[in-house]
Amino acid sequence: MQESSVDSSGTRFTPLVVVELASDTAEETIAWLLSRIRDLQNNGGSELLVEQMGSGVGAEEEKENPNMFLVGASWQRMLVGAEEIGLFKEYNDGSMRGFTCANKHNFKDFKGDGDSFLSMAECQYIIKHELDTLRAKDETHVPGHTSAKLYPGKSIVRRLQSKGILIQIFPLHEKEELKRLTFSWYNKVKLSLQPLDEIRHYYGEGQALYFGFLEYFTFALVPMALIGVPYYLFDWEDYDKYVIFAAFNLVWCTVILELWKRCSASLAYRWGTLSRKKAFEEPRPGFHGVLGFNPVTGREEPLYPNAKRQLRVWLVSLPFVLLCLYLSMYIMMIYFQMEGWALTVNDEDPTFWTGVLVFIPSIIYAVVIEIMNIIYRYAAEFLTEWENHRLESSHQNHLILKVLVFNFFNCFASLFYIAFVMQDMLLLRQSLATLLITSQILNQFMEAFLPYWLQRRRNKKMIRKVQKRKNMEDKQLPLTEQVRLEADMSVYLGTFDDYLELFLLFGYVSLFSCVYPLAAVLVVLNNITEVYSDAFKMCRVFKRPFSDPAANIGVWQLAFEAMSVIAVVTNCALIGMSPQVKAYFQESEQQLIIWTVAIEHGLLAFKFILTFLIPDVPKHIQINLARLEFESLEALKRKKMLEASELSKTVQ
Repeated sequence: MQESSVDSSGTRFTPLVVVELASDTAEETIAWLLSRIRDLQNNGGSELLVEQMGSGVGAEEEKENPNMFLVGASWQRMLVGAEEIGLFKEYNDGSMRGFTCANKHNFKDFKGDGDSFLSMAECQYIIKHELDTLRAKDETHVPGHTSAKLYPGKSIVRRLQSKGILIQIFPLHEKEELKRLTFSWYNKVKLSLQPLDEIRHYYGEGQALYFGFLEYFTFALVPMALIGVPYYLFDWEDYDKYVIFAAFNLVWCTVILELWKRCSASLAYRWGTLSRKKAFEEPRPGFHGVLGFNPVTGREEPLYPNAKRQLRVWLVSLPFVLLCLYLSMYIMMIYFQMEGWALTVNDEDPTFWTGVLVFIPSIIYAVVIEIMNIIYRYAAEFLTEWENHRLESSHQNHLILKVLVFNFFNCFASLFYIAFVMQDMLLLRQSLATLLITSQILNQFMEAFLPYWLQRRRNKKMIRKVQKRKNMEDKQLPLTEQVRLEADMSVYLGTFDDYLELFLLFGYVSLFSCVYPLAAVLVVLNNITEVYSDAFKMCRVFKRPFSDPAANIGVWQLAFEAMSVIAVVTNCALIGMSPQVKAYFQESEQQLIIWTVAIEHGLLAFKFILTFLIPDVPKHIQINLARLEFESLEALKRKKMLEASELSKTVQ
């Protein structure tokens, strides 16, 4: 574990979380915040241990921020916190149950005082939860900052964040555990499964589920890749023999998503998040409005009219998204003009260089698509913030919807146009290959090389400390230096971009890979490098994120399923356009359209029937959850009967 620190009460503790305040924060504010963090829970405090961090080497020369605080807790406090957040742990009978202090000795890994019962990630999550739920009592403002208004029940941490007093809260890395994880995860290039349980133990369930999905998606692509290679080699010159591959696509994209639900449920049950109750959501830090009364919590908090928010969504955000889609279409038409010019030049004078020129418009367009996606992402974040959603989940859902709609249109509109308007399968194959390869190269550059390079270039202090760590060889970096080193690292912004990339890759494979069978092979290779680049970023480039106790991949499951529905329609249309099928309907094109639509509707019906036939949760897990619920109800009955008998005795 880490070096220990000493609280003002003289209690030694392991620092787990760092709280950094602005360097110009008033002493009065610091003293008040520390007293609230240390105060007993009965008095409205967090009952945590906190110590101000000392100055590091050369602190005066580098003008380091003195207002950095190390936060930890006693083991007894951790166990109480685990019960408060509804943490599920493995029981002696092998089932997963909500932890309670009264029943702690009946849990499988609880030994002695329970000082090794909780993982470091769980402890850090508990501390973050306790800090987030620290609320104002009778204060009208933050002491020392009259502009930072408070009212009873207001989250202190959220107010300090919104006013810029609190710069950041981040969990510390555990150096030895990180070294072991690094070794088993990405230090050795090997053909084996990822250490998902170790990732979950160190980073939490949300991260582990993402890497689990990435691994599952990669393996699910292998059959398509194995079929695609011979298909590509033997039918390379015949662009019309894609009916069988398109039919395989239809089944594949439905089955893998249904089976993933079962795989996800198994992982979530094993990790204790499947039946864990979701915590009551508090208002976002950026949410603002007129102070009012919340009838649910009984507390004062900002209120914002939903009608006003809806007006912003429908009258500003929606027109802006439509305008962006129009601009995307306009740029797409410029690309087609460039493509036409390049093809004309090649037809007039076919040489090696004019052959290369044919691919240049697609490469330029692929780069422009990535640039537009980045610019639009910033605009979408600004608009979603401006819409002023009360809950973080609502904010995220609106942001994801905006980004998904634009990215889908921006990346796939040209392919739909080529396939169904121009009906040029040769150009479709060429455009798909160019877009896929270019976007993968750009993503690998942006996600792996660039963040690490920028991290080293923009922060000389970071470089010096990294060099110092290397020069110290096997000696451990002092805690103070480790904290300041991690404080300067980039903030990990979550799995949003990672899932978005997989969503787009899934689209390339499921929608049009029948005309370019090597698409699955390229995505498999990309995913293998993605595992290593993402693992490297998590361990070396970014601050350690707080654990996210997720039970599934959330709204992204719906996004992938929506893409699979579009894939059914697209592949049916491609099958209907193929010369082999058209040969059967030479006399009537209308009959061809009717049959294509009928088959597409039948396949969609089959897809939804399959959704019901394949249970989302495996049978044995359903039985375990039902048994646990039954035992809970029986225990509640016994408790009520005992209370009733005791009450009758006191009356007599």
